[in-house]
Order: sequence, then structure tokens, then C-alpha cells
Amino acid sequence: MLGEMKAVFSGVQPSGNLTIGNYLGAIKNFGAFSEEYKSFYCVVDLHAITVTQVPAELRRRTYETLALYIACGLDPAKNTLFVQSHVPAHAELGWILDCFTMFGELSRMTQFKDKSAKHAENINAGLFTYPALMAADILLYQTDVVPVGADQKQHLELARDIAQRFNSRFGDVFTVPEPYIAGTGMKIMSLQEPTAKMSKSDENPNAVVRILDPKDDIIRKFRRAVTDSDTVVRFAEGKDGINNLMTIYSCFTGKRLDEIEREFDGRGYGDFKLAVGEACADALAPVQSEFARLMADKAYLESVMRAGAEDAARCAARTLNKVKKKLGFVI
Repeated sequence: MLGEMKAVFSGVQPSGNLTIGNYLGAIKNFGAFSEEYKSFYCVVDLHAITVTQVPAELRRRTYETLALYIACGLDPAKNTLFVQSHVPAHAELGWILDCFTMFGELSRMTQFKDKSAKHAENINAGLFTYPALMAADILLYQTDVVPVGADQKQHLELARDIAQRFNSRFGDVFTVPEPYIAGTGMKIMSLQEPTAKMSKSDENPNAVVRILDPKDDIIRKFRRAVTDSDTVVRFAEGKDGINNLMTIYSCFTGKRLDEIEREFDGRGYGDFKLAVGEACADALAPVQSEFARLMADKAYLESVMRAGAEDAARCAARTLNKVKKKLGFVI
């Protein structure tokens, strides 16, 4: 624990335009932690290079991700916002934790299997070991709480296992983090394949709604969303497409599922899809406006990066030095 406040940590890769799944499931909810937690939110560029990146695009997306953090409500005065590679302790502890992570544990990671299938030409060592780096990201800040989606629970469980393994050998070094799983909206599904999670790397542009999409594009994508042959707006088994749209509408409007069913009673899917698109576009409009303002002020974003990295580095150094002493390193 850092001081008297508990700590929360999360990171987002600058590897593509963030989606409404990233927004509703994660970033939109982060600000609520800042009053009670020491909050660390990181642009995890070291993780991004486990797949091939175009350098200029990675650099641009790093700025964009930081700007989106702020535009979505994360005040740099209340949250530590930084870029992972600006704090070398992440890579250093990552290597140390590699030595406390079992090969079998890494080979069971679902995301490694998925990414290996997608990037068969580039199955590199970093892709295999990055869960240990993710554990370092979390454990460096003596993190108490990690907001995670269902697809990330496996990595957090590994981080907990690594922390407990290290602590059992060297004493009370790491805080063992707990998951924080939000309710509705933690997992937004693809608009074209509603049994699969919405992914910013999806090659089908109609499957994904991005935070920075223009209003006309947002509405068009929702109009084309895959549903079923029924016409009744209701949340039920076998209605994956409508269930997903109802979840999205609920997240943007605050309405309960039963309220949504009553609102669209007797109305068809066309009316409902249009309403979801408009609710989404209207909610994102102020985020997009603030994002544009921030991206026009690169000097400000760089000042946030510097201040965040300095604060993060101070906190990380305390943990890293403790780890090195326990290991017998001369420091």
C-alpha cells in the first residue's frame, strides 16, 4: 500500500483506436476511483510491441491514448497518467518476475494462444512472457485493485500467483491485488458477431464502434448491427445481438433493461438501433471535442507524461529496491 491510500492500476495499449468497449468497460469508470485510491493509469507501449508496429503510428497512438484518458474524465491532478516505457522499472521488474513465472503457466495463457494464431509469422518471446511484464506493471505500485474484464482475469490470477510465490519465499514484499469487475457493460460484443468481444483489431469496420467515430458512422454501424429474426426488443437467451445493443443502450442512458423493453414495446428493431446509435454518438460528442482540443496541445500532453512518469517512478522505485534487496542484489 502506498501511504494510507490503497492503489488502483490499469493500462491500455496504444495499438489501435479505442472502442466503446474500452470506454464503457474500463476508462469511463476509472475516474470513480480517484477520490479513494492512488490511481495509476498507464499507456502500455512495451506490451504493444509484442506485435509488429509502425513506429510513427505507435508514437501517434501513444499521444492519442493519453489524450483519451483525459478526455474521458481522468484528471491528471488526481490520477497518475504515464507511458510505460518512461518508467524503466517496469521492464526491470518484468525480467525479475520472468524468473518467478513457470513456463507451464505462460503456456496456458489464452491470449497467447489467440495472438499466436493471429500473428503466426511473429510468435516472439515477448508475446509469450508478457503476462510476467503485466504482473510487474501491477505489483510495482503495491496495487490493491485492478479493474479487469472477464478476458483479463487469467492474467490477474497469474499476477496474484507470482506475488504469493515471491512473498512465500522472501516475506511480505508485494500486495496481492484483487480484481474489480464492474457490472453491465464490462464486456461489449461485436456488432457483426455478437458472441465475440468487440475488438479494436477487428478487420470488419462495421463490427466495431470507436470512441472517435463520427456520428454518421456510429449510427450507420448500429443500423447494420446483426440481430435475430424476431422483432421484439427484449433481453433473452438466444438474442445475442439485441442483448448486446440493450447493454450498450443501458450503459449510455443509465436505463435498466426492463425500462428499455417497455420503452420499445411495439416498436421494431429499426427504431431501437437508431436510438442506440444516437445515444452513443451524443454521449461521445463531448469526449471527442475535448480529445481534439488536447491533441492540438502536444506540449500539454508531454507535460502530463513527464509529471506522471516522475510520480510513477518514485513509487515504483520503492518496490523495486525492496525486491532487489530481498534477491541479494547490491544496490
